[in-house]
Amino acid sequence: MNTEDPSQQLDIPLHVKYIKSLGESKDDLMYHLTAHLRMNAIYWGLTALCIMKHKEALAREEMVEFVMSCWDDEAGAFGAHPDHDAHLLSTLSAIQILTTQDALDRIDIPRVVKFILSLQQPSGVFAGDSFGEIDTRFSYCAVNALSLLGHLHELDVEKTVDYIRRCKNFDGGFGACVGAESHAAQAALAILDKLDEIDHETLAWWLAERQLPNGGLNGRPEKLEDVCYSFWVLSSLSILKKVSWIDPEKLTAFILSAQDPDNGGIADRPGDQPDVFHTHFGVAGK
Repeated sequence: MNTEDPSQQLDIPLHVKYIKSLGESKDDLMYHLTAHLRMNAIYWGLTALCIMKHKEALAREEMVEFVMSCWDDEAGAFGAHPDHDAHLLSTLSAIQILTTQDALDRIDIPRVVKFILSLQQPSGVFAGDSFGEIDTRFSYCAVNALSLLGHLHELDVEKTVDYIRRCKNFDGGFGACVGAESHAAQAALAILDKLDEIDHETLAWWLAERQLPNGGLNGRPEKLEDVCYSFWVLSSLSILKKVSWIDPEKLTAFILSAQDPDNGGIADRPGDQPDVFHTHFGVAGK
């Protein structure tokens, strides 16, 4: 007889059911209100399923066809939904989905590479799309996408790293742009093999300080805990080989407490509405 508390276990069957159900509610208003996140949502759901060893739960061909229907032929990249403008984030999600499904040969890689490189600004940072919003997280998207496509050698690495270097703060962390406060969701330097740009001890201390008394992690000082940082903070600490600097058992308990025991999925924190974004990062952090 299993006497373990269900709330202290990851309810894999329920989360698989929840992710599968997300694409079945096309008549719901929320489905249409979140169209701008559709490509990313498919990536989050697929990745969570892969981690839980249920990759087959979503139909491969239907998924690949949806990704290809989001191709913006004028830009040479992918939008978040059919007829949406191409964006760097949705393009990365498309590349990650197609890579996972062994379907990367479906896209025009040279055109996608050209699109990505065209978004690098003179300062070295990347914009997310042709409208020009900049953020070092877009730099991460560009670096990750080019790496997956096997074209990282075409990137001006020094210019990219120089901008990230200028975003470094006194606390060891990095901001989204020059002068911005440190934020946990930054990861480009590891892919570029430029971890020598980091003050490992100071950054690891700053990351460890993100753990709050309830075990959850936040992205910046004085912010609430949020399940998504279970991945971002933990992955950074793992890269720095400093996972032991936080209490993993308390973090695990926090993630599990944010599960919806009735319908599945994981929320940003206990008592809130679950969504596929936090389900993905919660499963990854767990």
